[in-house]
Amino acid sequence: MAGFSIRFLGCKVSYTDAQAIRERLLADGHTEAPEGAEIAVVNTCCVTHEAVRKSRHAAARAARTHGKVYVTGCGASLGADGFDGLPENVVVVARRSEETPRFVAGDVGAVGCVQAEARLERVRAFVKVQDGCSFSCGFCVIPSVRGASRSRRAEAVLREARRRVEQGHKEIVLTGINLGCYRDREAGYTLARLVHEVGEIPGLARLRLSSIEVNHVNGELVDALRETPVLARHLHVPLQSGEDGVLRAMGRRYDSATYLRRVEPLADFNLTSDVIVGFPGEDDQAFRRTLEVVDRARISSVHVFPYSPRPGTATAAADTVPPHVKRERGERLREHSRVASLERWRAKVGSEDVVLVDRPGRGYGDDYSPWLVRGEVGELVRVRARGVTEEGILAA
Repeated sequence: MAGFSIRFLGCKVSYTDAQAIRERLLADGHTEAPEGAEIAVVNTCCVTHEAVRKSRHAAARAARTHGKVYVTGCGASLGADGFDGLPENVVVVARRSEETPRFVAGDVGAVGCVQAEARLERVRAFVKVQDGCSFSCGFCVIPSVRGASRSRRAEAVLREARRRVEQGHKEIVLTGINLGCYRDREAGYTLARLVHEVGEIPGLARLRLSSIEVNHVNGELVDALRETPVLARHLHVPLQSGEDGVLRAMGRRYDSATYLRRVEPLADFNLTSDVIVGFPGEDDQAFRRTLEVVDRARISSVHVFPYSPRPGTATAAADTVPPHVKRERGERLREHSRVASLERWRAKVGSEDVVLVDRPGRGYGDDYSPWLVRGEVGELVRVRARGVTEEGILAA
């Protein structure tokens, strides 16, 4: 029997991949031991140069305290030299996400067929339904490290979702690299149909989508969102830029007018987004246009990414915006986002919401607004907003 620790860097898909490795090791009879473990798994990210740096640092640190370290995930599959020179006890696993749990478990070795029913570490259950991407945005390395788009069978997704509810998870988040590409053609499922059917699972209190490209926000999906009572009124729709010339250079397949038109039917949803600042060719006017589109789309919170050239992408050799300009634009956009978030939270004062408590003293409402709330972790509590702080909404 080996004790193991596991951590992930990056997105919700990285989390689900790390949990798949965790569940496989537990099923083989190993034990999770945050302190003093013999084995460490570091599921890495490579979306930016900084993400690779942090992933390498995590692997190097784990190598000093564990007998063996498995570096998995997107960073491991990047094909660059991000993990060269690490100690000999570090194994870089450059495999597809579906193959990684079996490889790691096989290398560690099974103790016995324990078949543990491991509950996920988090209050929310993230269920991956799709992986990979068949598009080629000019800045994105994900298609090369994740492969082409592929979907899980609907039967498998529904089976896992039911299992998570039976384990006590009250909220499920459907996640994928390009979630809107989900298809189970043999069974006749689109993402919209999957949303309908997951939403009907007995005992499920709340359902979310992790992130979706605006081109997939179509009438069928909007109807499914509105017709599914447990569907949370929040959607994360990456924008990346509000300037059409920059969007074309990025290879994003939509313009700002299309983005605004597609999200308009979701005016009562809380919209959040991703934006890249400092993309090659972005000038002050283009950045101002991004701020305008963020406002017009009523986006309440923005994840800001300074442009980082990624190996093998169309813009790998281009990095024309000076670092200090990227920093300044990033700070401006983060402040813009902070103000928008506070405005949304203040508008809730006096109203009620149902909050899922995901850690002591904190939780998220239906629209993913953060609340400072009392309650047992994992429970849904009905609250009334009495005020706002920089950290979230104060519950009465």
